[in-house]
Amino acid sequence: MKVRVDVMLKAGVLDPQGEAVRHALGSLGFEGVEAVRQGKVIELDLAETDPAKAEATAKEMCEKLLANTVIESYAVKVLG
Repeated sequence: MKVRVDVMLKAGVLDPQGEAVRHALGSLGFEGVEAVRQGKVIELDLAETDPAKAEATAKEMCEKLLANTVIESYAVKVLG
């Protein structure tokens, strides 16, 4: 079962990579970009066939490894 995990810095946490992208976009002529937040997408292919169990497993993975829950939030979506 495929599961998608989106990880983003929490609101209020400085995002130097996002700021660098915002600055670069301005340098390339893209005006009006006020803010950029950069995150990561992780796709998991799990052997689990029960969507609820796959989601619970992915959340446990996020809590233990995939996301730094002190400064990052995450969202899990079961793709099927």
